[in-house]
Amino acid sequence: MQVTLKPLEQQTLVITGASSGIGLATARHAVSLGARVVIVSRSPAALEAIAREIDPGGRQVLAAAADVGRSDEVERVAQAAIERFGGFDTWVNNAGVGIWGRLTEVPEDEHRRLFETNFWGMVNGSLVAARHLRGRGGAIVNVGSITGDRAWPLQGMYCASKHAIKGFTETLRVELEQECAGISITLIKPAAIGTPLLQHAANFTGRRLRLPPPIYAPEEAAHAICHAAQHPVRDVYVGGSGLLASTVGLHAPRVTDWISEAALFEAQLGPQAVPPTQGNLHRPMAGGRERGDDFGRPLQSSFYTRVTLHPSAWNPVRGLGDLAASLMPASRRRY
Repeated sequence: MQVTLKPLEQQTLVITGASSGIGLATARHAVSLGARVVIVSRSPAALEAIAREIDPGGRQVLAAAADVGRSDEVERVAQAAIERFGGFDTWVNNAGVGIWGRLTEVPEDEHRRLFETNFWGMVNGSLVAARHLRGRGGAIVNVGSITGDRAWPLQGMYCASKHAIKGFTETLRVELEQECAGISITLIKPAAIGTPLLQHAANFTGRRLRLPPPIYAPEEAAHAICHAAQHPVRDVYVGGSGLLASTVGLHAPRVTDWISEAALFEAQLGPQAVPPTQGNLHRPMAGGRERGDDFGRPLQSSFYTRVTLHPSAWNPVRGLGDLAASLMPASRRRY
């Protein structure tokens, strides 16, 4: 069966991790383009508030609280989409949690909980979606990370989960293509995105967290996800700096090790001391925000990503600007 995807205004999307960050930005963007959306997270109150805000008429958005680490709850989300909208056309696996800390210093239970959400949540969503979409067509969009290509220190288990997402996604794509299921499988690879991740993450470093620039806006990832819902595409890097980091890591791994050891520890840590926190590993935190704190003005778009999705939009001036932002020393950037 050939993969044929509908225009977004004719689709229903299920979006996990939709109460903040990339998931919330994607829900807003999809609704603005006319799509029906099922928003999923662990917080019923946050979801209901978001649904009222972005869909005052109550016709386009369904709030469905669920822990994606539990397959039975994920199946209930699919059934809710069927009952309300007659089915779904795109399933976006975006739910994720983060941990900062050395691998030897983070408790095992916290590592396991991260994998329950980041990896098993994606597996549960992908398998439920594949069963419902097989033979009728649609898209599964998995949100990975550039850290699934090249791991960063202090985020070891998060990076491991993103490597696992990449391996699962590539295998699922081949198996569904071999059986002609008619399902598009896309892996989104964001670079540093200015979401509330740092405020929500578990932190065992003893220092306040920060993201090394350049930092891209969550709306840029939302644009890529909505594009993948309508156009079969294998992988999308959100941010040209992500492609650069992944390429250098692939072709010069020892150089990348040296850069990580020399720069990436301090680049992720602020000067302020903070106590350890479990963040949102075991309980949801306040939702409703796409962007996090302390980022100033994140880059609104990435020339590289837009050209990847729309080659006809090539503009060398914008391209040089995006490349310059990726390479400029952090001390000289302003957001």
